[in-house]
Amino acid sequence: MAAAEQSRTAAEIATQPGAWRRAAEAAADAAGVLPRPGERVAVTGCGTSWFMAQAYAALREAAGQGETDAFAASEFPVGRAYDRVVAITRSGTTSEVLRLLDELRGRVPATALTAAPDTPVVEAADHVAVLDWADEESVVQTRFATSALALLRAALERHGEPPAGVKPVERAAVDAELAVTQPLPESALTAEQWTFLGRGWTYGLALEAALKMREAAGAWTEAYPAMEYRHGPIAVTGPGRVAWLLGSLPEGLSGDVAKVGGALIAESDCAATGERALDPMADLIRAQRLAVALAEAAGADPDRPRNLTRSVILR
Repeated sequence: MAAAEQSRTAAEIATQPGAWRRAAEAAADAAGVLPRPGERVAVTGCGTSWFMAQAYAALREAAGQGETDAFAASEFPVGRAYDRVVAITRSGTTSEVLRLLDELRGRVPATALTAAPDTPVVEAADHVAVLDWADEESVVQTRFATSALALLRAALERHGEPPAGVKPVERAAVDAELAVTQPLPESALTAEQWTFLGRGWTYGLALEAALKMREAAGAWTEAYPAMEYRHGPIAVTGPGRVAWLLGSLPEGLSGDVAKVGGALIAESDCAATGERALDPMADLIRAQRLAVALAEAAGADPDRPRNLTRSVILR
């Protein structure tokens, strides 16, 4: 029997190591339109783009480069003063982002990161960085979102050392090469429920991992800050359920998950098997792959997720 054809989503997931390296190179060309150290910045987007905004905001503050907030475009506090706004939008057509940029015009410089150069966002924003080489055919975002974050991470590196414990983008890309080929954890493949956890910048990645599982596989997933997990959410954990930590493991969390019968997936697992702990952004790739695997195992098409379109355009 012939092997099943690879989905577009899976193919795009596998290209991320190279895309991140290209994003790191593109950061030099985009330097003039990206946040500068000391600026008060807000980052915005919708869905996946909002989660990448959250990750970048936490990274930038941790790097000491300036106060940085992240908002869903529909919830942006337009009366608040900022030196620069960064909007992330793959399609360049998302209604909430375009409406926000229109409200901000003439009040605060706005830079858009997009995959689509011939779209309304080019006129709506003051500056645009185009990552058209990271664009996707898939409805579900993977490559563009992480490439946008890689570009923003690389821009931070140009102004100083990465925050403590955060790898340079090139090392993250090396880890991504492992993440696209490593076997997925058996406990994750056989679970009935998944809770993703993160701290600092990786909380945004945890939110995105959970979203990928819901979008592609229709799975029951949740996401929380790692230290908040024990303040209620741990109640959902038990046999056949997974807590997946992106980033560093808080003290005592492993024992708490084991005590209630859950399975923990974390960096400590890599150390126990002699594998290198993955950069959290590379670990997100494993969650993306898991979403595709679960969708296909259930007979669903990850390229045609239920109830979703590539861009949300409100009439």
